[in-house]
Amino acid sequence: MAEPTPRTAGSGPPVLQLQGVNVFYGRSHALQSVDLALQGGVLSVVGRNGMGKTTMCKAIMGLVPIASGSIRFLGEELVGRAPAEIARLGIGYVPQGRRLWRSLTVDEHLRLMARGKGAWTPERIYEVFPRLAERRRNGGAQLSGGEQQMLAISRALLMNPRLLIMDEPTEGLAPVIVAHVEETLVRLAAEGDVSILVIEQNIGVATQMSDPVAIMVNGRIHRVIASQTLAADRDLQQRLLGVGRHGHESADALTVDDGATGPKPATAPPSGPIRIYVANPATPTRWSQDVPAARIEAQARTVTRPMLATVDGRRVGDLSPLAGRVPQEPHVIVAGTLDTKGDELRYIRDIIKAAGIRTRLVDLSTRGRNQGADVSAQEVALASPAGSAGIASGDRGTAVAAMTEAFRAWVGRQQNVAGIIAAGGSGGTAIATAGMQVLPVGVPKLMISTMASGNVAAYVGATDITMMHSVTDVQGLNRVSRAVLGNGARAMAAMARAFMEEKAASPARRPAGERPLVGLTMFGVTTPCVQQVTRLVEKDWEPLVFHATGVGGRSMEKLIESGLVQGVIDVTTTEVCDLMMGGILPATEDRFGAVIRTKLPYVGSVGALDMVNFGAPETIPAHYRHRLFYPHNPQVTLMRTTADENRRMGLWIGERLNRMEGPVRFLIPEGGVSALDAPGQPFWDPAADAALFDAIAATVRVTANRQIVRLPHHINDPAFAAALAQHFRALHQGRFRGASGRT
Repeated sequence: MAEPTPRTAGSGPPVLQLQGVNVFYGRSHALQSVDLALQGGVLSVVGRNGMGKTTMCKAIMGLVPIASGSIRFLGEELVGRAPAEIARLGIGYVPQGRRLWRSLTVDEHLRLMARGKGAWTPERIYEVFPRLAERRRNGGAQLSGGEQQMLAISRALLMNPRLLIMDEPTEGLAPVIVAHVEETLVRLAAEGDVSILVIEQNIGVATQMSDPVAIMVNGRIHRVIASQTLAADRDLQQRLLGVGRHGHESADALTVDDGATGPKPATAPPSGPIRIYVANPATPTRWSQDVPAARIEAQARTVTRPMLATVDGRRVGDLSPLAGRVPQEPHVIVAGTLDTKGDELRYIRDIIKAAGIRTRLVDLSTRGRNQGADVSAQEVALASPAGSAGIASGDRGTAVAAMTEAFRAWVGRQQNVAGIIAAGGSGGTAIATAGMQVLPVGVPKLMISTMASGNVAAYVGATDITMMHSVTDVQGLNRVSRAVLGNGARAMAAMARAFMEEKAASPARRPAGERPLVGLTMFGVTTPCVQQVTRLVEKDWEPLVFHATGVGGRSMEKLIESGLVQGVIDVTTTEVCDLMMGGILPATEDRFGAVIRTKLPYVGSVGALDMVNFGAPETIPAHYRHRLFYPHNPQVTLMRTTADENRRMGLWIGERLNRMEGPVRFLIPEGGVSALDAPGQPFWDPAADAALFDAIAATVRVTANRQIVRLPHHINDPAFAAALAQHFRALHQGRFRGASGRT
């Protein structure tokens, strides 16, 4: 006997409720007293081919006659209504096979279905499915399978339905496209405007989209079961869904009662990685033969992420793929493109594991099937702020860029990372190092790369990534690659162990007598100022001086964001000049970003904002050739900034000071901003300086917490250095105590 569908209490009638529904095709009893309820959210119905799933969809939509029973939508009876009337009530239907018009373009499909009112419009569709926006002028027959499915879903959404019924939405799609469809459907349910009934044969998809899952066998809802239980129990899949045998052979003999001990308890949900076995690796027909167990085993995949959707009738929870379980112990991430570097990455992983260090194998592939990683490429892709569509675009460059952003976001949400190691070529290096740069300074980071013998600035950035040349291409294991990869793996194991030991031994607070770190920015033309400030604060603070060469400022801000630097005296903000005027030592657009995000007390100034750095004279851009220059050395030529450029810089800096929520003291030396900007020096220009100072003063919203301090001193005067130190100590009064016991 079929077990009854559990009812979930709600504040109103179920979105969809089937009671005792029977459908016949001639003498064939297709649906046999089907009972099913969807209170809200997502519900998956699984079963092998010919079990009645599509017939149930057609019955709901009025496309097949119902012999008996009731189908209610938000309390309204649907039996006896025409399909068009049912659709107008608010039910969208995405049939199996998509059924698009071959001659109509994507945009024509959407405009045809648009109703002119409601939340769903063609413009919103293009935001949700950016790939469709790119293909808006292509006909239905010119789209890939994934694009056709996106269009079929979009066509239904334009009806602004309260209920979306989808029959085999992932059939025939590539794994990355499947993940994107899963993500989109679950997010739609999370927004609360639409509930979704999904018909699936793929157990992996069904169990990841909803919990619980309804199982259909021989025209009946046989049982509703927890998704994790179904996903983890191979024997249960065989008996219920016919994995390796036909479903009718044992479907009625599932509940075992030996008479002595009573019914056996349900299988407990797994707590770690689970294997997903697909009932029908190939699209089945009613004449399908038994699938060999070896084939099913070979095509199974490992899943470590949590279920994406919610229990029927309960609120859709955290959809982030990062909300899953994190290993209880610190671990090393082993990352790379498993579709091409699988043997090499597993070799690295095995060495680290043999050293007693926990690992997580993370797949960064942009194409192909699941590679059996602890964290699949699909899971990483779902972390992308822009969604996973770019990874599924089919263009390698676009896919690599999208996976780079996805991995960066994924790493940023991980915990207990004791190290990260990767191996790859140019694409793999770009993806992996982007994620490494997110981790705090001090966490071991090792990149074994074919690119490590060249200019690695773009890969290392402002953090402490160790680049190791692979010597040969990372393609196959041989005598040389085993030696190189093995050395890297053993180095990572040693670094990770030391990191974990130090972290475990370190007290939560700084040891008594140890001074907190303060970051200062310096250029040659502001050196006297920084040296004086350093002497004034070093009794209670340990100074870290950063050369303001672009990477210097980024390094300081990386340490701020890592929590290693607790104070900042940003004397020399000259990198902004090169950013805005095209110099060779630029900041990034995120200059000051770490201070903004951490709300760290900020003391800053306008050091060396009178100059832009270029190379040798012959490298200076032609449109600057008429300007005032100073040869700093044969390789570096300095260009004096103009009043207009200074006004623009003052506005740019002022806007970022306004975004700082922590205490701010920004000091302006009205006597000159660098050693070259003084009476008798080549860059002395009071009018240009005044344009800078006035623009900052006019832009910054002054409050008790955010102040501009104008002083009649040159930046390198002792009085200005003393003022910087005084304001710094005042902002940090009581926050730290140094070795002397003073603040």
